[in-house]
Amino acid sequence: MAPDLRLENACDGLVAGLDEAGCGPLAGPVVAAAVILPRLLAPALAAKLDDSKKLTAVQRQDAYAGLLACGAVIGVGAASVGEILRLNILHARLLAMRRAFGRLEVSADHALVDGNRDPRLGCPTTLVVNGDARCLSIAAASIVAKVLRDRVMARLHIRYPDYAWATNAGYGSTVHRAALQRLGVTRHHRAAFGTVRLLLAEGNAAG
Repeated sequence: MAPDLRLENACDGLVAGLDEAGCGPLAGPVVAAAVILPRLLAPALAAKLDDSKKLTAVQRQDAYAGLLACGAVIGVGAASVGEILRLNILHARLLAMRRAFGRLEVSADHALVDGNRDPRLGCPTTLVVNGDARCLSIAAASIVAKVLRDRVMARLHIRYPDYAWATNAGYGSTVHRAALQRLGVTRHHRAAFGTVRLLLAEGNAAG
């Protein structure tokens, strides 16, 4: 089943969909996006929007370009590795969502948020489990967040090529874990996450 606009159409006023990318990786920030779709969304673009995890990198880029071209209102926010350590990943995710919502150029009257935790945005909010597969605005937010987070990790890859962040986006791939064992932990790794935590306990840091 493809995402649609039924939940958006059931709300009054402007509706923003929110989602995030990067809760699970061993490195890098968590990035969230808020997207208000245009009232008249072209069917061709709607057909390109889905849960970002179901799309290829090329499909995500194409959908992202379509969102920019169609006049969608987009806000983006992030929480840093330091904030993830201080707050934990759940609360860092919610912080990134609040920042994304606050950076919308127009005020939304209602928010549709992926998941079951309220980020407390200051407006009426509907929590939608598996929202990126059900709501087009949340699917759009998932694509924006994923595309922009991947770009962050590709830039970090230039400085830390051995960890292969341009291809694994900071997730614990075989290459990434092998580099951690060989080279140690960087300041962009999440100190409380699994393998990283264990290596830090052993004093294995790359600087």
